[in-house]
Amino acid sequence: MKYKKVINGTFVERINRFIALVKIDNVIEKVHVKNTGRCRELLIQGAMVSLEQSDNPDRKTKYDLISVYKNEIGWVNIDSQVPNKAVKEWLDSKEYDIVRPEYTYGKSRIDFYMERENKKYLMEVKGCTLEKNGIGYFPDAPTERGVKHLRELIQAQHAGYECSIAFVIQMNGINEVRPNIETHPEFGKVLSDAKAEGVKVFFMTCKVTCDTLKVTGQIENEQI
Repeated sequence: MKYKKVINGTFVERINRFIALVKIDNVIEKVHVKNTGRCRELLIQGAMVSLEQSDNPDRKTKYDLISVYKNEIGWVNIDSQVPNKAVKEWLDSKEYDIVRPEYTYGKSRIDFYMERENKKYLMEVKGCTLEKNGIGYFPDAPTERGVKHLRELIQAQHAGYECSIAFVIQMNGINEVRPNIETHPEFGKVLSDAKAEGVKVFFMTCKVTCDTLKVTGQIENEQI
């Protein structure tokens, strides 16, 4: 996927989960942060960022902060909406008979429902923006919602669906995602339980620039 009307700026500070200050052409602008996670290792003063200009003239913020440049990694996309859009593009190329976003199962909305040759599939998508020593980690903040989705996938797997969780790695050159048990031990445990019950775990590698993100491959994790 490709963004429109993208410009670069310099990160100043994050005011709250949704708003940050960015210097654009020597002017400090309030911008919308498209990620409610912590992103502490990325959103640091002086970091180069890219922003998409909104087409809505009535918005309080003129720009969306979409990516951050990190030394040795390059551009890291932090848009929490882009993983689903990129996976939708990828799934559409895989000859499923049906690809349906936002599928209600149990008490959750699972990101994708697919069908192929009378087989039913469910896929939950998680974006990964946290990197340490060449390894991606998820989550960067506790996620009870993520735990709930994994438990729903376990139930669906028992009910005959072929279930998976896909970690979209929103940066270049990273091929593995591990559960961030320091931040959320329960997520790591339930992810391991899900894998043991037959839920597949995939890493979606990506090519990221300041204004694009494209899924380049799928790696199945056999080790969790």
